Amino acid sequence: MTELWLVGIGTGNPDHVTLEGRAALRDAAAVLIPRKGAGKEDLAHLREAILRAADSNARVIPFDMPVRDESLPYAERVARWHDAIALRWQAALEQAPDGPVALLVWGDPGLYDSTLRIAARLPGAPRVRVVPGITALQALTAAHAIPFNTVNGAVSVTTGRRLREGGWPEGAETAVVMLDGQCSFRALEPAGLRIWWGGFLGMPEQVLESGPLAEAGPRIVETRAAARARHGWIMDTYLLRRA
Repeated sequence: MTELWLVGIGTGNPDHVTLEGRAALRDAAAVLIPRKGAGKEDLAHLREAILRAADSNARVIPFDMPVRDESLPYAERVARWHDAIALRWQAALEQAPDGPVALLVWGDPGLYDSTLRIAARLPGAPRVRVVPGITALQALTAAHAIPFNTVNGAVSVTTGRRLREGGWPEGAETAVVMLDGQCSFRALEPAGLRIWWGGFLGMPEQVLESGPLAEAGPRIVETRAAARARHGWIMDTYLLRRA
């Protein structure tokens, strides 16, 4: 393998894949598809649907995703997990034919995604090409038909963990929260805050909620739990803004 192509595929809608992304998937010799275990088969099926929509004839090479060791401190847990993923990639790549190998990356490879960091762990330093994709931020603001920022207003893109531990980001009028499995907005004082939330953005299963945080927060918790129970998984994000 001489090239590794990281192709952003948006948030699950095949129409999110750009023309550049479709061309890359057609030109790739092979595509690695992660298997994430029972209850998450839909994620692999979505990637396969995207390959069909792109008319890709690339060889599909599945690999099993390792599980993080939740007993370790956070930073060590993530580092060891990335090491383990790189080893799985390397084993899968040994099966690949000559030519570029692609990975389909949810959203965009550059936004709260570790694919580039994992690729840097591969031996031989393969050449990496990044094809940008539609992010969850774009899909969220489009779904709610709202602007990403206020006029001249600062935006902080952060995680649920940081919101829980640090509270409202200093200096921000708008906070966009990703990677939050615990509805961390509940840690904030709701007065004066409005929220726009979305799960399965861009997909037929899309669910949306919005309103003053004090009113919409409990609805989001309930809606999210029901959607996750129904599908076995959920990807969601939300935007908070001071009134």
